[in-house]
Amino acid sequence: MRPIWTVVFLAIALGASATARADAEAGKTTYAARGCIGCHGAGGVSTVTTYPSLKGRGAAFIRKNLTDYRSGALKNPVMNAMAAGLSDEEIRNLGDYIATLK
Repeated sequence: MRPIWTVVFLAIALGASATARADAEAGKTTYAARGCIGCHGAGGVSTVTTYPSLKGRGAAFIRKNLTDYRSGALKNPVMNAMAAGLSDEEIRNLGDYIATLK
């Protein structure tokens, strides 16, 4: 009986892993399409000192900040405008992608 549970567990784990990769790929596309590269740099490393680098930030941090910019809980005219057009799914995907930048 144990081997069946091992197979089930592996199938679930591999499926979740594939979904995470797909979300990160979608986030990478959104990062480029929405112009995030312009301020936060390719690969999440900003070349302008007044714009934060995102490399090394976790998915939860990115999601929370983008959600707060979108709602107005965090104030920054540029980021409020950028986040206003993001869906919940795009925010999740951006978090997944940025978390891969190590």
